[in-house]
Amino acid sequence: MFSRRTLTLVAPLAGLLLAAPATAAGFVDPVAIDRAVSEFTGLPIGVPGGAQLPVDRRLRLLPCSAPFALSWRSATHDSVVVQCPDPRGWRIFVAVTGQAQSDAGPAVAKGDAVTIAATGDGFSVSQPGEALDAGPVGAWIRVRTSAKADSMRAKIVRPGLVELPVE
Repeated sequence: MFSRRTLTLVAPLAGLLLAAPATAAGFVDPVAIDRAVSEFTGLPIGVPGGAQLPVDRRLRLLPCSAPFALSWRSATHDSVVVQCPDPRGWRIFVAVTGQAQSDAGPAVAKGDAVTIAATGDGFSVSQPGEALDAGPVGAWIRVRTSAKADSMRAKIVRPGLVELPVE
């Protein structure tokens, strides 16, 4: 049947095959990245303004000890940077489908609930808030995080999302 030499070569390979599912569980689930990108853009995969495609399921990214840091790659909002903030973390770019602009009126109305994102080089932190002014995409409006909070100026990125660039 099998020679001693064949068993010596096959046994380690069989061990690797059996261990593969256990090591696969030690990586970041790409679905979690898809979910984070959808929350960041406010739109699902394949919809204008959302991710073009799901994250490649073949990626093997090490887990993070902190939540992902998400930010726009550029002012054109053509891709989202997803980064593991750990010292030896990773960074990937997720392409976003172009969003058609509409002249139907303001993207944000006074009193709308908005997500206020403070973004900078390699990080993004967001919090719910309220729009105190109305405006189209690209306009600067006043927003606040609660009824007792001071207002601040933020730029409208898309309906429901305003951004505070931090430099």
